[in-house]
Amino acid sequence: MKSLSQRNMKIVIAAQGVLLLGAAGVIHSQQTTTQRFPQFDNEDVKVWRSIVLPNQPLTMHRHDHPRVIIPLRGGTMKIVDSAGATEVHQWDAGKAYWLPANPPNTSHADVNGGTEPIEVMVVELEKEK
Repeated sequence: MKSLSQRNMKIVIAAQGVLLLGAAGVIHSQQTTTQRFPQFDNEDVKVWRSIVLPNQPLTMHRHDHPRVIIPLRGGTMKIVDSAGATEVHQWDAGKAYWLPANPPNTSHADVNGGTEPIEVMVVELEKEK
């Protein structure tokens, strides 16, 4: 795992605190489709909330920058790359997880491997590679 600079670590810690406090007040409606909701964007970070329903993966995409995943509702997320290789992640609500930038010329889909929705806040570090 690549270590973060002290500045970026402060950004991540601050974002985690804000996101977790904000998440405590979120009222969940009946979600019928997997969706991504932009939250915040500047030159340092891009933040979004994703809700991934069982059997409704996010479309193939890629991340040019590393990111911190903060599950609001945890579960088993499968990250399936375009060649079919799968990484399985067990994400517990309220914890933080590190995912590196995707290798060049690759893409992946996020697949909820459980029976309940997974909801995460994602903090992508725009200046890291």
